[in-house]
Amino acid sequence: MTTVIAFDVNETLLDLRALDPRFADVFGDAGLRQQWFAQMLQLSFVGGLTGEYVDFTTAQHAALRMLSARTGKVISAAQSAAIVGAMSSLPPHPEVPAALARLRATGVTMVALTNSVQAVAEAQIANAGLRDQFDSVMSADSVRRLKPAPEPYRAVAQRFGVTLASVRLVAAHAWDISGALAAGCRAALVQRPGVVASPLGPQPDITGPSLTEVADQIIQASAD
Repeated sequence: MTTVIAFDVNETLLDLRALDPRFADVFGDAGLRQQWFAQMLQLSFVGGLTGEYVDFTTAQHAALRMLSARTGKVISAAQSAAIVGAMSSLPPHPEVPAALARLRATGVTMVALTNSVQAVAEAQIANAGLRDQFDSVMSADSVRRLKPAPEPYRAVAQRFGVTLASVRLVAAHAWDISGALAAGCRAALVQRPGVVASPLGPQPDITGPSLTEVADQIIQASAD
């Protein structure tokens, strides 16, 4: 039985499309925001695999430098700081506040679990108006191992004194879902546009096109 729900933050709860105008201004192409985010993840994951830890903020700045080199568009330190700083004030996806409130009303423990550093994580949740929905905001940076490594998921279980099997991760990233399942958690995939589950390994038992449908299924599962 799920007693703790851990929510990924970036793209799962918060809408990164709010950064698109900044990428249009700096690089002339709003679509490069997705390439930047993917590059940032790659840098972070490589750091974890090689034993050279790279926090999310450092990876974001580095990914912007790589994008600048790739496109030939010069980005200033101020422009880089503005883009990375805007990560702290992303809006939630439209359905998120109501879906979280419905889950919160069931009495389940709720935690935001993100790879963002703690200060950014706290700012993100507060600025999105979601802080009252969570018992805790946890950063994988605190264990210096980013998701999908097992340590962040284990940290949630330890924080609330439950087994990993009692923790359900909700995320819009197949890699995060795979990491949680491999660690021993349950998982629910929010299939935002373009998001599909990995065909490899264990599969999430709950999927839905938005947090609304995912929340419906979590509530139904707890009632069964």
